[in-house]
Amino acid sequence: MTELATALEQPQFATERDPRLRLIIPIIVAIAFLMEQLDSTIITTAIPAIARSLDTTPVRLNLAITTYILTLAVFIPVSGWFADRFGARKVFALALFAFTLGSALCGMANSFGMLLAMRALQGLGGAMMTPVGRLILLRSFPRSGLITAMTYMTLPAIMGPVIGPLLGGLLTTYASWRWIFYVNVPFGCLGILAALRFVDDFREEAVQRFDFAGFLMVGCGVALLQFGLESIGRPIISVSATALVLA
Repeated sequence: MTELATALEQPQFATERDPRLRLIIPIIVAIAFLMEQLDSTIITTAIPAIARSLDTTPVRLNLAITTYILTLAVFIPVSGWFADRFGARKVFALALFAFTLGSALCGMANSFGMLLAMRALQGLGGAMMTPVGRLILLRSFPRSGLITAMTYMTLPAIMGPVIGPLLGGLLTTYASWRWIFYVNVPFGCLGILAALRFVDDFREEAVQRFDFAGFLMVGCGVALLQFGLESIGRPIISVSATALVLA
């Protein structure tokens, strides 16, 4: 009876047990959101420099942007299942690790193919970071504190796409295009350590089996739709139209 009473008296949310987490957890999630949003646009102003370095054309290099966005779109729907199955802290930390590793390897890329592959790894990490980060906030704060927490989280996410091209241009001009990817590494490492230290490992007791057929159907549909939208205005209109119809 005493153990039950103690359990009932214990605060339900992490931020009620430790008031410091009211600021720490939103900052951790905001770091992930900022990196994910930043990398959707930071590459745009560096494309000519990257194309020269990797001996390809700027038009072809647009695939590096498309690959990142496609991977995000395909894997975002399954992130919640992974968090429920394996724990939010583990999935969030692994997503940060994948994104950070992908960023470092993008910076070290010495071929067009390697850059595309590492952009896909970035997209995989980003797809897991964003929804799981929201889940962490929802399960760490009572309803009364969610608005403030969401504000801390969304402001950096809104800034990312806006400052991305400017930051990319500055780094490319005064350092190297490789630094548009290296800049993520210290923030990613900090986010991983903070997530492992401060985030609770939320998970569901009963998780349904993973729907592979549904994932493949949704993933292919989203990928084709995104590819079609990205390809509009390029000299592959017939392929774009087919992708849009299939999606």
